[in-house]
Amino acid sequence: MDQVDPRRLIPRTNDLLALPAVRDARTRLNERVIRELVRNVQDQARRGELPPGQVEPALLAAVASRSATSLRPVLNATGVIVHTNLGRAPLSPAAVEALVAASGYVDVELDLADGSRSRRGAGARAALLAACPAAEDALVVNNGAAALVLATTALAAGREVVVSRGELVEIGAGFRLTDLMESTGAKLHEVGTTNRTHLHDYAGALGPDTGCVLKVHPSNFRVDGFTSAVPLHELSRLTADQGVPLVADLGSGLLAHDPHLPDEPDVASALASGADVVIASGDKLLGGPQAGLLLGRKEIITRLARHPLARAVRADKLALAALEATVAGGPPPVVQSLHADEGQLRRRTERLAQALGAPVVAHDGRVGGGGAPGVPLPGWALLLPEGLARQLRAGDPAVLPRVHDGSCLVDLRCVPEPDDHRILDAVRQALASLQAANAGRAG
Repeated sequence: MDQVDPRRLIPRTNDLLALPAVRDARTRLNERVIRELVRNVQDQARRGELPPGQVEPALLAAVASRSATSLRPVLNATGVIVHTNLGRAPLSPAAVEALVAASGYVDVELDLADGSRSRRGAGARAALLAACPAAEDALVVNNGAAALVLATTALAAGREVVVSRGELVEIGAGFRLTDLMESTGAKLHEVGTTNRTHLHDYAGALGPDTGCVLKVHPSNFRVDGFTSAVPLHELSRLTADQGVPLVADLGSGLLAHDPHLPDEPDVASALASGADVVIASGDKLLGGPQAGLLLGRKEIITRLARHPLARAVRADKLALAALEATVAGGPPPVVQSLHADEGQLRRRTERLAQALGAPVVAHDGRVGGGGAPGVPLPGWALLLPEGLARQLRAGDPAVLPRVHDGSCLVDLRCVPEPDDHRILDAVRQALASLQAANAGRAG
């Protein structure tokens, strides 16, 4: 008697597509993705990797777990608050709520009272001005680099940007401020040396070809020793006398001084020191979405807003909504992590350590994202075997620890306390996976 080829028992495509759970999935997945999932499980069965009777359950599991995005949520256990590889700032509940509200039709550029067109992002602008009264006006663009490009284009295209050699920094992914500014058609006029720049260096550079003077905070590094730089308040007197705009690029995004970071510049202080325009980021220490913030004198902000390039770098409605909610809402996760209580961090870490039988070690967190370089944030971490890091990254949920000196360190500073049990479960799963892998190699 001929034996039936098991491949003939594999459910037909149309039958699988007609399953209620598969039909319901079309509200969140398109037809191409669903058919790909069907084809994948059928191919597994054809290769003998899956019994024909398990095709339907396997498909239902695949459909249930398939997301429309490839991005995976990650629990940040590195102790680095503004982690660029993890998308920098996690949004506050208020910002997430605002994002959802802005996902549909919203009055981003409409006056509902009379039906006329209004200024784009008026809510975010109002929130920024309320939080930073020293600014006469504000403009939001899509990121900090765009803010710098817009400022130098509008103020100095075809003219000179005077900047200290010690402030010509390279930012993430190999991008250099010099390249960004020169791409606008501005000419860089470098003054001073790498470690020392004086007021007379700037004074000697100013002339009829000067478009603006740029003061850049070297966010991601520090130069110590025989150094000299001109404070904003001194530089502003010189530029005001010459009628030259002074642009201060702070990078990090603090709107006001934070005593936890005494050397980190903030927008309010820079404006009080005489800067005409201050550039900051929305997704670093401000704790909001990616955005470039320009605050300062109304005359100059208006000039920037009316430049044709402003249309190309404007922020979208989602960023504007999240930014407004970040500024007007409660403390975002970045601020909470920065101000986390050291004693509470230790108690949380020790609870996990006791459950796991693992040691606790002192561990300094960091601001990250180019903010407050070299400033330690005292805390604690679980000390685990280095080989556990790979399993933690690949687990569900994905956990990113810090690998240092042959150890895997799990720091809870950036982990919300309600997620401590998820960290515990993830470590247990990773330990079991590592033990199984080691046993397999030994066998």
